[in-house]
Amino acid sequence: MAPFTVLHVCMGNICRSPMAERLLDRAVRDRLGGSSGADLVRSVSAGTGGWHEGEEMNPPAARQVRARGGSIDGFEARKLRGDFLDEADLILTATADQYDYVVALRPEAATRTFVLGEFGRLIASIDPSELPPAGTDADAVQARGEAIIAAAARLRDGDGPRPGDDLDDPWGRGDQTFQRIGDEIEDTTVPFAALLLP
Repeated sequence: MAPFTVLHVCMGNICRSPMAERLLDRAVRDRLGGSSGADLVRSVSAGTGGWHEGEEMNPPAARQVRARGGSIDGFEARKLRGDFLDEADLILTATADQYDYVVALRPEAATRTFVLGEFGRLIASIDPSELPPAGTDADAVQARGEAIIAAAARLRDGDGPRPGDDLDDPWGRGDQTFQRIGDEIEDTTVPFAALLLP
């Protein structure tokens, strides 16, 4: 079975979404006691614009990922395509505008697409006992992941994201801004990994 796939979306795919991609990877690895969870959870990213396609992560974003124990190896910015959305089990956007962009491309993806901060806020209210059992095989992770998404969609109950759910664009700003964005990303990725995996 394919790994549970999380697609992170921002504008240029060199700051926010690569940080989220690699910090979720690190949170999964931490949850699994240091072993790679790549066969269980696949964390990828893309940007709504293609200006930076093929580029490395923005240096202050890379510094944040490394400082938090993540890896930047092999990262290359990509422009968002419809097939990336089709193969993702969960889509996390940096802002509400990007959520709208995703849903305009793939209306059927609306129930599995969230602004990152919105998703973090919603999953904090999920009762883990109401989810399928957590496991370390692909089937268990897929079933639990799908149940988490369904529960978050129910909790959203037709409400959209709130203004505070957006991640500011840190591009061109200092390390302090990137540090704050890294903290906000981990406010969602760490609890999500904890909810998803045993």
